Amino acid sequence: MSKALCSFDVVPQLPAELAPLKEISFNLWWSWQQEAIALFRRLGRHHWEASGHNPVKMLGCLGREELMRAAWDRSFLAHQQRVHSALKEYLADSTWFSITYPELKEHTIAYFSMEFGITECLPIYSGGLGILAGDHLKSASELGLPLVGVGILYQNGYCEQYLNCDGWQQEREPVTDFHNLPIEPVLREGGGALTVSLQFPGRQVLCQVWRAQVGRVPLFLLDSNVDGNSAEDRKTTQQLYGGDQEARIKQEVVLGIGGTKALREMGINPNVCHMNEGHAAFLALERIRHRKVTSGVSVEAARQVVAGGTLFTTHTPVPAGIDEFPPWLVENYVRPYYEEAGYNRHEFLSLGRRHRRDDSEPFNMALLALRTSSFANGVSKLHGEVSREMFCDIWPNIPLHEVPIGHVTNGIHTRSWISYEMEQLLLRYLGPDWLRNAADQSVWRNVRTIPDEELWRTHERRRERLITFTRSRTVAQLKAKGAPSQEIKAAEGVLDPEALTIGFARRFATYKRATLLFRDPERLKRILTNRQRPVQFIFAGKAHPRDAAGKELIKQIVHLIREHEIQRHVVFLENYEMNVARYLVGGVDVWLNTPRRPYEASGTSGMKVLPNGGLNLSILDGWWCEGYTPDVGWAIGHGEEYDDPELQDEVEANAIYEILEKEIVPLFYDRDGGNLPAGWIEKVKNSMQILCPMFNTNRMVHEYAEKFYVTSLLNWRKLSADGLKGARELSEWQHHVRSHWSGIRVTDVAVEDGTVAVGASLYVEAEVVLGNLSPTDVAVEVYTGPLGPESVIQNGRAIPMRRQGENGNGGHRYACNVPCHKSGRHGLSIRVLPHHENLPNPLNFKHVYWVTQNVTNARVVPSSSSGKGKKLGALALDGATSRSPAP
Repeated sequence: MSKALCSFDVVPQLPAELAPLKEISFNLWWSWQQEAIALFRRLGRHHWEASGHNPVKMLGCLGREELMRAAWDRSFLAHQQRVHSALKEYLADSTWFSITYPELKEHTIAYFSMEFGITECLPIYSGGLGILAGDHLKSASELGLPLVGVGILYQNGYCEQYLNCDGWQQEREPVTDFHNLPIEPVLREGGGALTVSLQFPGRQVLCQVWRAQVGRVPLFLLDSNVDGNSAEDRKTTQQLYGGDQEARIKQEVVLGIGGTKALREMGINPNVCHMNEGHAAFLALERIRHRKVTSGVSVEAARQVVAGGTLFTTHTPVPAGIDEFPPWLVENYVRPYYEEAGYNRHEFLSLGRRHRRDDSEPFNMALLALRTSSFANGVSKLHGEVSREMFCDIWPNIPLHEVPIGHVTNGIHTRSWISYEMEQLLLRYLGPDWLRNAADQSVWRNVRTIPDEELWRTHERRRERLITFTRSRTVAQLKAKGAPSQEIKAAEGVLDPEALTIGFARRFATYKRATLLFRDPERLKRILTNRQRPVQFIFAGKAHPRDAAGKELIKQIVHLIREHEIQRHVVFLENYEMNVARYLVGGVDVWLNTPRRPYEASGTSGMKVLPNGGLNLSILDGWWCEGYTPDVGWAIGHGEEYDDPELQDEVEANAIYEILEKEIVPLFYDRDGGNLPAGWIEKVKNSMQILCPMFNTNRMVHEYAEKFYVTSLLNWRKLSADGLKGARELSEWQHHVRSHWSGIRVTDVAVEDGTVAVGASLYVEAEVVLGNLSPTDVAVEVYTGPLGPESVIQNGRAIPMRRQGENGNGGHRYACNVPCHKSGRHGLSIRVLPHHENLPNPLNFKHVYWVTQNVTNARVVPSSSSGKGKKLGALALDGATSRSPAP
């Protein structure tokens, strides 16, 4: 092998008439525009497929004669003009964000993610996390958010999968040619590639910055494979999720610290940073370091201003899924940064530990993210509950349901996942509004106007296309293995274009239970091979290269298919990626999902069948807990969680067979005089009308903006104004409050005597001694709710108390009326929280004073008792403390 003396770039030479193709191909807007994709395919379907749906590579492969033929084709030029005009209009249009928040359009939100799934020709994703991140950018573009993405450009991307003759997963590591991708290097003002320098142990490592344009949103990607780095360091960004712990922490330093420095080098100073999982948590350290060095504030003041503009989204429902590093490894790679920020070793490492003083505990990236953010969320309602339980011990004084981790349920970017035929059908009957606002429920009501026959025939065409694609892929898989010609010939006829088709495709992790369907193979075979009502399944998905248990699941499926001779009814497609996914979600009748509850944080694969007219059969986990009703699909079980996994598998496998035999198969094959499954179509229309506007990323990103981004932008602006005056004052105030918190005491509480009628109010007073704190430093609340069996308040709510004045003993009187809405045994307590106008969430301050004694029980009865009068009964108090557990 001969090493090159120099390098040079060869670029397509387009005729002047085709110049717009370059602009279109370098904006990934084309990836969700059917007209743009059709334009590139028109240049040559073979070239389009051979390029991996990569317009930049395809244009470089076309000969001069082919390009000139297109340049002379008036019809092609008219098509090009339509697409080019649509792109320019899209970029120039006003947007929801610019209209709603014109005063914030000059601010910047930076979205950091380890992977981005935007299109299959940019292989920097592995699965659901990356697809979600890509869809997030697309919807941010459509809504006009001032957002930039930050990620890593992997030389080998994620592995390509193939199976050997025994069904065992093997991997290829394709090498990506960055110069044939729809990305461009970011250049310095004076020319030359922009690089950032990172401090690794004993050396500096350079990372080049590349840019992919996703509609209105730029995505900046870092690459360590540059001259000047050692051979080892050049491999830092070689493979997504590859290597050992040291390889992983290096990538996370590149993403968090390198990504933040790269933005700064480009003159982009984000006001808000959104960490999509804890991989990017080191960004907070770099922001704190930079803020302290440039502004001269204390490390705590710097942390306050950074946290005020930081959001953390967790996607992980189990502690084992979170990155943890040994302390020595963290020290090796980030010591220069935390020391320059003003932390000593113990102070920084404690930010990533549950028990902050336990030096033996590993460093947890999710805990670092939580402690350097003002806002955090899970990715479904159930996952928010699971996350609060996972992390509640770092808020030891807070009731579980008040732990400050909310939720924003995931969605999909509808236009990226809807088939061309279905998009055209919806355009005819829903109008162009659905393209502009996929989250508008009023638009989706028009699904009712689609004639049943048109909807069904459109879906049937997509199923036929899926079967054709599956046969072609299966034949190619067998040829690659050297299978006998008879087996290859049989594969040309697998599956039935008219049979009920069910899809199962996802990452092959054990908790997703891909083999649950095969628990009773003979019963499954009877369902599949029923001559009058046949059923067929298409499986796809990769196991992580180091996940032997996941690979074993794939092998088991392959062997079960062979052993029970159901090859015509069950197919496994190799190398699951975005193109395969589009065929599947566009053509299956039912999407099957069988995670072990509650381990599916959200899941989005089942959402992708919704706009394509598919239905869901799923465990009540993740998003399906919110989406399911009997009118829109089927639930496996009722949301039970089992202590015995074997029993759970037995019960839920039987439930799948029962639902298939008694509900799904009969409904699909029950046809009217026109051979239409009227009941099935009704269910499809219900699903599309109710679920499509809910489970899409336009709704999701809009929710992120309203719940978190705008608040964070305003926080950042307040804390940063006048040379960080707000942050300095907040830091000083926090120090003052911490120093004097122990002086708080509640010396008297009084409530009304007697019972209270539903709809009436209970009057409560409290006397609070604040010591060296002032009333403006605190908020006093009644915390009330139904009592559990151990006299513990369940799912309580906080009601603010108003200060009534001061008595002569230095105490402050507070009072409020507690509305009583439901009958039963209720309880209340009093708590004191810190209060400051620039404190984003007082619960994050982790100082709460609770009255420890069970103050009172109020029996609320469904009667017309007046509840009038303020006859108060004082209650003796003792043992109140700021560190007691919440009621």
